[in-house]
Amino acid sequence: MRTSWNGSLSFGLVSIPVGLAPATKPAARQSDVSFRLLHRECATPIKQKRWCPTHDREVTQDEIVRGFEVAKGQFVIVEDADLEAIEQSDDSRSIEIRSFVPGESVDPIYFDRHYYLVPGSNAAQRRPYVLLLQAMRETETVALGRFVRAGRESLCLVRARGDALSLETLFVVEDVYSQAEIAEAVEETKVKGTELALAKQVIESLEGEFDPAELRSDYRRDLRALLEAKTRGEEIAVPEPVADAPVIDLMEALKASVAAAKKGPAPDKKPARAKSKPRSRAKAS
Repeated sequence: MRTSWNGSLSFGLVSIPVGLAPATKPAARQSDVSFRLLHRECATPIKQKRWCPTHDREVTQDEIVRGFEVAKGQFVIVEDADLEAIEQSDDSRSIEIRSFVPGESVDPIYFDRHYYLVPGSNAAQRRPYVLLLQAMRETETVALGRFVRAGRESLCLVRARGDALSLETLFVVEDVYSQAEIAEAVEETKVKGTELALAKQVIESLEGEFDPAELRSDYRRDLRALLEAKTRGEEIAVPEPVADAPVIDLMEALKASVAAAKKGPAPDKKPARAKSKPRSRAKAS
């Protein structure tokens, strides 16, 4: 497995050689299809220019500096050397574990990016890796720590995931919105016992086991089908607009949900088909 960073995982006086390998694909946060911006008239990719409105001209890369806006229209210039001075202050190449906490105590909302921790290449390096893995698995704990990569600090959580250690970088607390506003909005809302009982029935009727293979994107599937049809020159059928669902009584909705669940799961939606009629293509001028 190819690693993007190599260093060690350390706690107490123990140091375990590890590498950091991305656990998700680069396009995991978006569709696996990317688009270019084109000029509609000639289908030519457009270029983004860096323009200075004061001098009314395009500027080159070596004329650009970073600026922090301290007041409207007032900036403090930050040079590359200023940032490098901070980044180079810590280059230990070590994931420093600061505490072990119960796994269920960390809210997943703080998780940012996901990685695998790859053990060292020889048996002597793998032994402490396996020891930590088994100890964390049996104690059901996760490790909180920090590390520096490419001069930038990341807070992280290390956990046992099957037969491997994984690492999640964490958002800092100030980056996560509070849910207090939602809690305040719902705390005065009461539900009836019969409604709660029916809601539990809906949940029970839909119980199942988590299967990663079921994590499929209908949007990605339909987007690929659309692009393939357009490539063949087919005209795309525009689906009819779906009418808004009528507002119905909560109890009636719950009863209908229970009845529908007893009938079994609905079949997967099939991708929209393109019309077979070929469309003439205008040549770019």
